[in-house]
Amino acid sequence: MTQSTAEIYDLDYQHYDGPREGRPRAVRSLWVNSFRTILGLGRGARAKILPGLMFLFVTAPAAGIVLFSSILGNDFEIISHEDYYQWVSLFLFIFSAVIAPEALISDRRDGVISLYLVRPLTIVDYVAARWSAFASIAFGLALSGQTLLLIGFLLAADNPADYLRDNWLDIPRFVAGGAIVAVFITTIPMAVSAFTTRRAYAAAFVIAVFVISTSLAGVLTAETCDFGQEGVIVGDDGVVVGDAGRCDRITGDFAKWFSFVDVGNAPIRMNNMIFDKDPTSSPERLVAELNPIVHVAWYVLLVVGPGALLVMRYRRMSI
Repeated sequence: MTQSTAEIYDLDYQHYDGPREGRPRAVRSLWVNSFRTILGLGRGARAKILPGLMFLFVTAPAAGIVLFSSILGNDFEIISHEDYYQWVSLFLFIFSAVIAPEALISDRRDGVISLYLVRPLTIVDYVAARWSAFASIAFGLALSGQTLLLIGFLLAADNPADYLRDNWLDIPRFVAGGAIVAVFITTIPMAVSAFTTRRAYAAAFVIAVFVISTSLAGVLTAETCDFGQEGVIVGDDGVVVGDAGRCDRITGDFAKWFSFVDVGNAPIRMNNMIFDKDPTSSPERLVAELNPIVHVAWYVLLVVGPGALLVMRYRRMSI
């Protein structure tokens, strides 16, 4: 019969006596982690390709303005601050649809979300940190193009100081518009991401919503024209020069309401309100008939609704 022997070592274990920073430190750490994950920092070059391409596409129009303005001066102006978000909105939507799910889905797919949700972090802290990290990136991406555009206009001006004095209000306006766009393109993709563990599914669904809603709104607000002989326009010499046929919306007076089906246009309308931009197209003039509070309420609903779904989904999720 053999007798096992054992030895006990005093390793002098002690309780942690350092500073306990609690929830704020945990939220900040998670925010930084989210920021790095979204941009692919600390990972291979492949993870940085898509964020880099999106940054290039969003800033390319403004970079072109800067280049040609430095060459041609104030004779070159294609777009303005009030139009810029409409020009780059498609790229911003694609960026958010593809990149935003990465901030949430990987934690659930890899089963590590429970490690984040130990005390002192709460589920609301977790969602807020992930959401705010992507919103910050989207906001910075939107402002980067507007900043380059402002540089281009300053280069094109005969007197940059006079231009800045006359147009300084554009700066707070495009900052506010950028925040509106960033909040919108962050909330919807993240809400969708809470219901799947496949990033491709989430991205495809968000892109489909934007594309289908735009097409559907176009169909529901389209015009049909009835050209008849009794409606011809006759010139002074008695020659027919045109046809004054009548055009009506296929949905009649409800067309202005059906225009809200275009989900992706909600932040653009808010941007137009900030810049007090006059409607230039027939659909925009149609929607302009409604009280501005309707546009604000619709935007708030599209942000608060998905945001509430996102939080409720995570609260009910079994960890």
